[in-house]
Amino acid sequence: MTITRITFRNFETNLRKILKDCAKPGDTIIVEMPNQRFLVVQSLDADGLSSLVDELLATDPRFQSLVAKSKAGPRKPFSARRGKRSS
Repeated sequence: MTITRITFRNFETNLRKILKDCAKPGDTIIVEMPNQRFLVVQSLDADGLSSLVDELLATDPRFQSLVAKSKAGPRKPFSARRGKRSS
């Protein structure tokens, strides 16, 4: 497990690289926010993601609303081309 502590300015400037570097499960980045607050970015494996989704579904009305809205809307097929979004 790796824990890295960085400033918000560094996080903001190098966001793509930092998130890519934190892709291994168990790695954590602590971002020092203005006003002595902190943000934690942590990668999850499939089990951790399932647990998080289950917890959100059980406890967060906003997440429940987003899921209900998604289920009610039309489905768009996933594009087979990587890195491109379908319109």
